[in-house]
Amino acid sequence: MFISVIVPTRNRAGLLHGALCSLKAQTYPPGQFEVIVVDNGSTDNTREVCETCRADLQNFRYVYDPRPGLHVGRHAGLKAADADILTFADDDVEAFPNWLEGVAEAFENDDVVLVGGKSLPKFQKEPPPWIQRLWGKKRGGVRVVFYLSILDMGDEAQEASPYYVFGCNFSIRKSTLIEAGGFHPDAMPPEMVRYRGDGETSVCRFITDHGLKALYHPRASVSHSVPAERMTLDYFCRRAWLQGISDSYTSIRDGRTRLLSYYREMNIVGKRLLSRKPASTFLSHQLRGFLYHQRQVKNDPALYDWVMKSDYFE
Repeated sequence: MFISVIVPTRNRAGLLHGALCSLKAQTYPPGQFEVIVVDNGSTDNTREVCETCRADLQNFRYVYDPRPGLHVGRHAGLKAADADILTFADDDVEAFPNWLEGVAEAFENDDVVLVGGKSLPKFQKEPPPWIQRLWGKKRGGVRVVFYLSILDMGDEAQEASPYYVFGCNFSIRKSTLIEAGGFHPDAMPPEMVRYRGDGETSVCRFITDHGLKALYHPRASVSHSVPAERMTLDYFCRRAWLQGISDSYTSIRDGRTRLLSYYREMNIVGKRLLSRKPASTFLSHQLRGFLYHQRQVKNDPALYDWVMKSDYFE
C-alpha cells in the first residue's frame, strides 16, 4: 500500500527537522511512501532543512505555496500526492517508528475511511498541576486534552468517533476527502484570524453524517510537542477564543440558531461564571470569539462570501 505523508509547515524549521527524522526511521518500506513538505511562506531555513533530509527519504518533494492558511498547505499536498491514502501530519510531531505500518494495517479494511492513533505529549518542561490533572483524567477509557491535541485511547484498535482523529495525525482516503469538499480554513495568521474556519472538523462531520468508519489504531501514533507557552491559562484562553470563531463559522454555514442561542445564554451568566473557576474563563473567551466573528461577518459581505464558499481547494 502506497501512502502520501503530507506535512504543511511555516517558520518552524527546528520542529520540522525532528518530524522528518522520525520519518526516516519508519519501519514501513521506504519505497512504499512519499513525503511531501508544503512550505506556506517560511522565511527561516525550512528549505535548507528539507534539502538536508531529502537524501535520506526515497520519495521526497518540497512544495512552496506562500498563501496563508493551514488548509492551503493541506490542499497543495493533496494535489501533489500520488497515493490514494493521505496521511497529514503537523510539523511538531514525531512519528512512532511503526506509524505508517499501523496506518497501512488499518486501511486494509475497505470500510475504513479515516485513521488516527495516539498523540502523546512531549512536554518541553514539567507541566503545571492543572495540566497534569487534565491529562491524567480518563473518560470512558480515553485520555484527551483537546486544546493541546493530545490523546490516548489505549492499546487496542477500535472504531472511534472521527472527532478523535486530530489534524496532527490524520490519515484519510483521498476519495473521501475530495467528496467531503476538502478542509476548511484553519490556523490563519493573526492578522487574518477572521478568515478562520473549522478546519478538519467539517471532514469529520461529513464522515459522521454519511455513516462512514473511522478507526483508532495504537500503532498509528505520534508524539506531539507541547512547549512551555502552551501550558498556560493565557494559551488555553486564546484557544478557547479561536474555538469560538470556529463555532461561529460553523453556525453561519449551517444556518443554525441553536448554537447562537446557547452563546447568548452564556453571555448572560458569563461574568458570574468567570469569577469561579478556570473552565468558566475558557467558556467566556469562547463566547467572545464567537461574538467577534459574528460581528465581523455581519459587517463585511465579502467575509460572509468567504464563509459560505462551497470549498477551499483554490
